Amino acid sequence: MLDAGRANPAEPTDVRRRTDRLRAEPVRRVAARARRDLGLLAAGAVVLLVLGWAIAPSLFAGGDPLHGTPAQKLRAPSVRHWFGTDNLGRDLYTRVVHGAALSLSATVFAVLLGLVVGSLIGSVAGAAGGVVDTAVMRLVDVLLSIPDMLLALTTITVLGLGTRNIAIAVGISLIARFARVMRGEVLRVRNAPYVEAAHASGVRWHTVLFRHILRNAYGPVAALAAVDFGVVTLFVASLSFLGYGAVPPTPEWGSLVSEGRGFLATAWWMTTLPGVVIVILVLSTQRIARALQKDGVR
Repeated sequence: MLDAGRANPAEPTDVRRRTDRLRAEPVRRVAARARRDLGLLAAGAVVLLVLGWAIAPSLFAGGDPLHGTPAQKLRAPSVRHWFGTDNLGRDLYTRVVHGAALSLSATVFAVLLGLVVGSLIGSVAGAAGGVVDTAVMRLVDVLLSIPDMLLALTTITVLGLGTRNIAIAVGISLIARFARVMRGEVLRVRNAPYVEAAHASGVRWHTVLFRHILRNAYGPVAALAAVDFGVVTLFVASLSFLGYGAVPPTPEWGSLVSEGRGFLATAWWMTTLPGVVIVILVLSTQRIARALQKDGVR
């Protein structure tokens, strides 16, 4: 009897170890496939390059993004100015590189805000059940019924203009979808044998929630964050394009596209090239996210 009782606590540990190995398999499969899939490899290179722009822009563009030479205004793309110059003679490539830090920081903050808050709400709803689950999910349904752009614009109206407020507004619009996915995963995992064994062995409920349930429920939520990263990048750029972002002359991808609208006939590169950078990044992140989903992130 004593030997059988001692074996039970070890069983969930063995199950968790196998689960951890299975969870790591998709990432290894994606890395292996990237070595033979040129599209996925190119997508990873694009993401790494843009991250390099955001972390150390001076290494990729040493010029001043805020000041230019009026005599060189509206110069077409060339060897000296890869993306051309704008109407004030500023190097557009330099402004795009330095604008990556502001645009990507807003994107990362928005995704993290939606991920953390949404996961917390979904975890509480799924673990508590009953009246708490019903009340929380009805609130989530209300948020999901509001278009993301409308909810973000309403939040910005309350908070005011600025990239930080854009990030907060977009993050709030993401909370409901993360909450719904996390709640579904918690409901799936909480009846697993190792969770029931932990309850039976007298482990406290909050330890079971954080160590056993959330640890094995975050996979699909992380995959959703990867999918949303590209969408949020476009969302943040759109709000910046509409004039809700950083105050000029601070470079930001959406505002760079907006600044070139009045020069489409004479300087197409002012709008086109920053827009191409945004599109390539979005497509690259979506390509990586699809690979993760295809290889079964759990």
